Amino acid sequence: MTELRIRAAGPEDLDTVLDFWKTAAEGTSISDDRDGVERLVARDPEALILAELDGELAGTVIAGFDGWRCHLYRLAVHPGRRRQGIGSALLAAAEKRFVRLGGRRGDAMVLVRNETAQHAWRAAGYAAEEHWRRWVKPLTD
Repeated sequence: MTELRIRAAGPEDLDTVLDFWKTAAEGTSISDDRDGVERLVARDPEALILAELDGELAGTVIAGFDGWRCHLYRLAVHPGRRRQGIGSALLAAAEKRFVRLGGRRGDAMVLVRNETAQHAWRAAGYAAEEHWRRWVKPLTD
């Protein structure tokens, strides 16, 4: 494997990221569109972290910090690049960012049906908290 480059996404990366998620990410949410990701990067330019290998996008993670809690979203690695340490490198970069910002605990939303992702999160030291349930309400049509 050649050298892995970890960096923050810029506005010029957003279309590539959205296309990448169609292949590498499981499921979608209401904000997985150009407007949603554009707002994320405009509000917090370091939140969307990319991993590049040989000049191509190999993985992503969103490391969102609201000043109180550290949230991880869209940890995704290209299917042909999995099990090469890319996800671990992205999580290390996200965790380093959280610590630098004063964060004390990272959390991730993981689809119940995504057993591969659950294994990856456990391997990274994260544990499910079954006593919590996520409640959602769309704010737009």
